[in-house]
Amino acid sequence: MMFSPKQNLKIHIALGNTDMRKSIDGLSILVSEKFNLDPFSGHLFVFCNRKQTILKILYWDRNGFCLWHKRLEKDRFQWPRSKDAVMTIGAHELAWLIDGLSIHQKKAHKPLRFYSVF
Repeated sequence: MMFSPKQNLKIHIALGNTDMRKSIDGLSILVSEKFNLDPFSGHLFVFCNRKQTILKILYWDRNGFCLWHKRLEKDRFQWPRSKDAVMTIGAHELAWLIDGLSIHQKKAHKPLRFYSVF
């Protein structure tokens, strides 16, 4: 089954690297204490290891935590660099990241928001 986040979810990525020995408990504590976010919100929290070969995505699903894990056998994820601890991205950016692309796609269509028809 392919991991497919809903379009209206917030997706928070933990910039820098995370110790991938952490599982649900350790990652949920990071979300709560280090990033000051609610791990029970249902939003996605994405973590990457130092070598940028492993992603983990933690989220709360109604009555329990889920942990999605992807390990690359070759190549690396294009993990963004920033001075911030957490970055919020959209579902498209997460899909690009999982596919090995940068979250900053120059040729991607920009979202449009209209407030009236005419």
